[in-house]
Amino acid sequence: MNNDISTSSSYLDSIRWQEQQVASSEDESDALTQEDFFSLLTQQLSYQDPSNPADNDQMIAQMTSFTMAQGITDLNTNFESLASSMTSNSALQASTLVGKQALLESNTLDLNETGDARGSAVAEEAMDNLKIKVTDESGQLVRTIDMGSQAAGAIRFAWDGNNEAGERLPEGEYTITAEGSTNGEFSSLPVATFKNIESVNINGSSGIIINTKEGAVRLTDVAEIA
Repeated sequence: MNNDISTSSSYLDSIRWQEQQVASSEDESDALTQEDFFSLLTQQLSYQDPSNPADNDQMIAQMTSFTMAQGITDLNTNFESLASSMTSNSALQASTLVGKQALLESNTLDLNETGDARGSAVAEEAMDNLKIKVTDESGQLVRTIDMGSQAAGAIRFAWDGNNEAGERLPEGEYTITAEGSTNGEFSSLPVATFKNIESVNINGSSGIIINTKEGAVRLTDVAEIA
């Protein structure tokens, strides 16, 4: 009869593996702890010359240096945690922008099945006889919106999607221009229109990037979210 006891089993092997893993993780720790510092300090005191002991100011300076180093390490850890939390919050806030509209510099206007197409013209000085002109894909002028006299600044406008005859035009992309006169001289104004935000990206160096069909722009370059 064989009385040998086998010590090989999947259960025992799993225990041995866990023990080795714990020991390995402990051995790999190279960080000096407060206990290590006091052990070194104790060794330093035990080997010092009794006739010429260490100065109290030097001992205090060493303890202060260690405390400061530990404090800086803790501060870096806290900053990393804060940065991670801020990134998570930024990603959460950015996700709420999808589906909204961003006011971007553009000379195209998106007309949906229902509702108005809106935008803004920017005048550096007061304008007279300001007109917003809308053309279709073929370049045909379909609507002129008379804005009259306007003060300097951002001038908001809205197009109801109808042509000059009051007929609703098909949805799609239209080109828009703004022209007005100052002291009798006509000039074109830069125009910004609302674009649908299709997606957002979180970029460490550039912050939040919003993506529209016209391309990607930084959130800081967006004049308005609607």
